[in-house]
Amino acid sequence: MPDAPANNTDLLARATRRSESARTVRERLILASLIGCGVITIGITLGIIGILLYETIGFFDPAGHPDGQHEISVVSPWEFFFGLQWNPTLGAEKHFGVWPLVVGTFKIAFVAMCFALPVGLISAIWLSEYAKPKIRAIIKPVLEVLAGVPTVVFGFFAVTFITPMLLRWEWLRVPVLDQNGEQVFNEAGKLVTEPAGLFKLFDFDTFNALGAGLAVGIMCLPIVISLSEDALRAVPRALREGAYAMGASKFETSVKVVVPAALSGVSAAFLLAIARAVGETMIVALAAGASSVKLVEQGGLLANLQSTLALDESVLPMTGFIVKVYTGDAEHGSIEYYSAYAVAATLFVITLGLTIIGNMIQKRFREQYD
Repeated sequence: MPDAPANNTDLLARATRRSESARTVRERLILASLIGCGVITIGITLGIIGILLYETIGFFDPAGHPDGQHEISVVSPWEFFFGLQWNPTLGAEKHFGVWPLVVGTFKIAFVAMCFALPVGLISAIWLSEYAKPKIRAIIKPVLEVLAGVPTVVFGFFAVTFITPMLLRWEWLRVPVLDQNGEQVFNEAGKLVTEPAGLFKLFDFDTFNALGAGLAVGIMCLPIVISLSEDALRAVPRALREGAYAMGASKFETSVKVVVPAALSGVSAAFLLAIARAVGETMIVALAAGASSVKLVEQGGLLANLQSTLALDESVLPMTGFIVKVYTGDAEHGSIEYYSAYAVAATLFVITLGLTIIGNMIQKRFREQYD
């Protein structure tokens, strides 16, 4: 009987050691899995960079690559990065200047951000500062669901709703007259019309930059609202109360105190939305068209500027060209095929630059509160 306490102590010590050993094993397994996930992520990123770099260098091979007519074409880095014409399949006069694709990409991103950023920020301010908790509890999950909608759905929405609405300018159109002043009819007997007055600037094509840009803006809207609202809600209540104590109204507090205090998070939301718009693929593939921006026109500087800024014409962004190549428009191993890697590498550098700029802005405007 006197040995019982000692035996119990030994059993308890052994159980404690087994528990500690099991906990150590679990912690090591968790640590190993985390390190493994990190290594896989880094490996995939390095693999993508390596493939893009290798194929892009191959695109600039001095020996050239065969084109669609099985003739050897050579593209120099100077022509690619500084050329103003993009016509990779135009017979003998091929041009591989990437700037028309870059301009087309940022044209759509500009339209998207002109819609998404102000609307998203205003909506976030309303949700954070004015909406009742019950309403916020309903709207915030809805925004999270909208952020997960496949982009192809937004593309079909642009083609079936936004663009047809842009094309319906019948009440702002006038009949086209011939040289004798008589109305012109097409082969089907339908009256031919054109936009009236200044609305000639908005003679939209079936595929155009404005419709695609608005769809991309709608897609980016939940991202801007959700992240901006989180940043605004993170501002300490004491700042609001201090503004109220100084006699500021609710609107003045929201605009002049809360938004500047949350500028780091709001700017991060903006940069994320811009990067998302620049890299969007399915919407622009369905709704933007397949004609690259003409930076060099016969009509001189004014014609060049009008073509560059026009939102009613078809436009080919970088992601749209990549989709066009890999859906069968270019033969495997041709110069057009390898040009898609160079375009993808350029897009990668642009999005990386936007990410770096976003981090710099965050560090510049970051606020720390006790």
